Amino acid sequence: MIRIELPAHLRTLAQVNGEVQVDVAGAATLGAVLDALEARHPVLRGTIRDHVTHQRRAFVRFFACEEDFSHEPPETPLPRAVAAGAEPFLVVGALAGG
Repeated sequence: MIRIELPAHLRTLAQVNGEVQVDVAGAATLGAVLDALEARHPVLRGTIRDHVTHQRRAFVRFFACEEDFSHEPPETPLPRAVAAGAEPFLVVGALAGG
């Protein structure tokens, strides 16, 4: 079971409180976790990644075990602590301003 922490606006959209938990068949890769999240909460499709290209949206970042996975390819394995459910996978809404 992989634990995922979503930003407040995505929790509201998915109508969940707190962490989301997903099962991933096979290796716990960045892409597999996002696929499982979107399968469990279809309303999130297109909010974190583009519908067609599956590229990360510009103002969304991914972190696991204090490492930035935002620019990693989908086949990148996540740390063992995340795969084991000991640490959460973080989806963070980035801020911009000026």
